Amino acid sequence: MGRLLAKELRDAGLEDVDLDANGYVTATLPRNVDEPGPVVGLLAHLDTTPDTPAGGVEPLVHRGYAGGVIELPKGDTRLDPREMRELAEKRGHDIITASGDTLLGADDKAGVSEVMAAVAHLAAHPELPRPTLRVAFTPDEEIGEGATLFDLGRFGADCAYTLDGSERGELQDETFSALEAIVTVHGVDVHPGHATGKLVNALRLATRIVAMLPDDTLTPEATSDREGFIHVYELTGTAREATIRAILRDFDDEALHRHLALLERTAHQVIDPEPRARLVVEVREQYRNMRRYLEQVPSVLAAAEAAIRAEGIEPVRKPIRGGTDGSRLSEMGLPTPNLFTGGHEYHSVREWASLQDMPAAAATTIHLAEAWT
Repeated sequence: MGRLLAKELRDAGLEDVDLDANGYVTATLPRNVDEPGPVVGLLAHLDTTPDTPAGGVEPLVHRGYAGGVIELPKGDTRLDPREMRELAEKRGHDIITASGDTLLGADDKAGVSEVMAAVAHLAAHPELPRPTLRVAFTPDEEIGEGATLFDLGRFGADCAYTLDGSERGELQDETFSALEAIVTVHGVDVHPGHATGKLVNALRLATRIVAMLPDDTLTPEATSDREGFIHVYELTGTAREATIRAILRDFDDEALHRHLALLERTAHQVIDPEPRARLVVEVREQYRNMRRYLEQVPSVLAAAEAAIRAEGIEPVRKPIRGGTDGSRLSEMGLPTPNLFTGGHEYHSVREWASLQDMPAAAATTIHLAEAWT
């Protein structure tokens, strides 16, 4: 994918095209105005979520969506507008889906295609004003590592925008702050036929920890808007050793650390009464709420709002119940809010995108270039 994009960027006339050893694709479209101005970055990510099958994608285009349920041919998958408010609003649009048993890949190949369309159009139309634009396509965003090896100095942008949002008109300047917790229980294994008084089953202890966590509050399926959660997404192990992997999310850092304290407290309540068991809790910071960095540079958000309005769309400011490369990049010193792509139902076999909203995102990017001149 990176090699394909590098070739297309060269063919479109961009300069300094590079695919580095870490999988980052970068390129430059020089400014065509006399006045000096900032260097503006445009980013999208190459990878798709590892949590849903993504091989052998069979894209389908449903022309002139008339409303009602879209039945996909595989996997008993259906898109029901009664359950998807955004789909109900797309009557008359051309809807692209996969076949029902894989991701579509709109997260974030919709963003990739929109950045490509925008810079190719700008390169082909020198009468359209633009600042120096730096393009980057990143790997590993879905595992929170998209910015880890990103060379900010070499990229050389003053601000940037990711195209990794969803609904038409979205401008996102706030994300969750995120932790990952790995809870490992070490037990005592022995042949079950001789286990009386000796066996300490780590897997059973781990399941008790999970069962004791709240299931009617603090879970993704029971929270919305600005509410955070503890999401246990993997439990593996044996009688000798078991591991719980969880992600913790909240917009407020103090609340996030309260969630962590609850998880640790629950684990100790289960393990401490069994002196032969051993508990290890490892915590890794994944990213921080980017709002604290973006509110210091209001001009970055003002330019995005102007670009969205120039496309005839009213901006929708809303927080992301998740993260994006912009979370890490903003913390690293490159203020990077997030723009819409027209994709929906990300990370599932129900993923879809509007072929009317995608060009609107590309056109917004072209207006954004003008706003910075």
